[in-house]
Amino acid sequence: MDKKWVMKEQSPDEHVNSLATDLGIDPVLASLLVQRGIRTFEEARVFFNPDLGDLHDPFLMKDLERAALRILDAIRNKESILIYGDYDVDGTTSVALVYSFLKKYYPDLLYYIPNRYTEGYGISYEGIDYAADNNVKLIVALDCGIKAVEKVAYANEKKIDFIICDHHMPDGTLPDAYAILDPKQSDCNYPFKDLSGCGVGFKLMQGICKIDNSFSFEELSGLLDLVAVSIASDIVPITGENRVLAYFGLERLNTDPCTGLKSIIKIAGLENKTIGIDDIIFRIGPPINAAGRMKSGRKSVDLLISSNDKLARKIGDAINIFNNDRKSIDRRITNQAIEMIASDPAEKERKSTVLFNPKWHKGVIGIVASRLIETYYRPTVVLTESNGMATGSARSVPGFDLYRIMESCSDLLVNFGGHTYAAGMTMKIENIPAFRERFEKEVASAIDEDMLVPKIEVDSLISIDKITPRFFNTLRRFEPFGPGNSSPVFKAEQVYDKEMVKRVGSSGEHLKLGVTSEKTPDIVIHAIGFNQADHYHLINAGIPFDICFTIEENNYRNKKSIQLNIKDIKTREDKLFKT
Repeated sequence: MDKKWVMKEQSPDEHVNSLATDLGIDPVLASLLVQRGIRTFEEARVFFNPDLGDLHDPFLMKDLERAALRILDAIRNKESILIYGDYDVDGTTSVALVYSFLKKYYPDLLYYIPNRYTEGYGISYEGIDYAADNNVKLIVALDCGIKAVEKVAYANEKKIDFIICDHHMPDGTLPDAYAILDPKQSDCNYPFKDLSGCGVGFKLMQGICKIDNSFSFEELSGLLDLVAVSIASDIVPITGENRVLAYFGLERLNTDPCTGLKSIIKIAGLENKTIGIDDIIFRIGPPINAAGRMKSGRKSVDLLISSNDKLARKIGDAINIFNNDRKSIDRRITNQAIEMIASDPAEKERKSTVLFNPKWHKGVIGIVASRLIETYYRPTVVLTESNGMATGSARSVPGFDLYRIMESCSDLLVNFGGHTYAAGMTMKIENIPAFRERFEKEVASAIDEDMLVPKIEVDSLISIDKITPRFFNTLRRFEPFGPGNSSPVFKAEQVYDKEMVKRVGSSGEHLKLGVTSEKTPDIVIHAIGFNQADHYHLINAGIPFDICFTIEENNYRNKKSIQLNIKDIKTREDKLFKT
């Protein structure tokens, strides 16, 4: 699929040059800082030196003090407390963090993860009945609950208090809970709105530490590896407070991770490697998620709270089997979905995709929706049948508010929830045709044609000779990269290969090459271009080309070097040489 390169708006030279001089760095790096809203030496100092002391006062969050005091009362009164969470990575890390921290001080704790297939997302009646059967007087719900009006009312009837810690968008009517912690509440003045569910749980525990100094913040910060995994896996912006939490969480993940994460790190082949956000997204998060997709999210919590190496390895191996099964199933369903679209000529003209197959596995349809966007690049809904209803996952393209479209289709839905770019929904099966047409109509009327073309946003133009070890070392201080602080994409013009190009990969689908330029032919930087083999003949012929790329460290047999990760290649002669 051809991609459009879009150069980000460049900052005024006077801001860039002034900051470059103050910091003693290359103007290209200074322009990246200005793009991120950093214009002064002091702002740059804070950005480059994250500090847990910069975290916001937890009591700025609505209801947090009330919630913290209720938990402390429950501990003093020796009440049973149930820690309840969603079955995905954010939910299971949230439960593991709160349970592990409180367990150090109080034994009468239980935890509960709903079954994706029999209970569905969020708070369930079964979970509340479980609490009542175990004489629980307080439920702390994490990464869910903001829409559980009827369920919380049911809990109230059973004299069970609810503390809801969520980060999803609330509806107009809130549950009648003892306390609701959600920065997205319109009347919540918390300065940072984009915490993960685990992040909200962390703030609640931070509040407990502030109220009662017998609870150690140092002990709590030792669990930041779980927060980092939640931040990366839930794709929340790595800016502001999330950047601080992710920074120290990654530090913990790389030096002294919890026993459960250590087993996943080993299974993922990340031992003795520096783990970054992408490693969490693609190699650590998926196995944790797979337990909830294929069996039960409780397995993931069992793993993440384990302090026994042998047990953690056993659970980790079981979760890895779930993940391998998940991979096989989602590949098969993705292929079936692509065939459905290709066999229907009318699909080519649509601005959206809505597919339904009652036999598809509920646990992977969100992944399938994401994979379909990679191929067709348009808002996508994938539905299957569960408990006599159609249940599905929706994914969007950058810049398009999917949640607003779901709201406009709400009369056809039993329930829905989610974010701007991802949502889940349930509807009656007979409503699918009407939903498909309404969804298409709403998307078509709201989406800009430009949003239907995949784009690569380019941060800055750069010449090859600028990419020095000093430049790269400063660039690494911009980490951790992620939404809101993406790894910078650079563009280099009219470069060529230093007679090193070759196809690599199991099918020869990737390229390895040595990039140089006419101006500085003695400077050669190794590069990898995943899925760029179409350009082999052109590059091998010695024709200059433009590239956009990120800069990374390649560690091969313990030898580290700078490497360009090429995102796309363009040249006027492309069409002549493609095979």
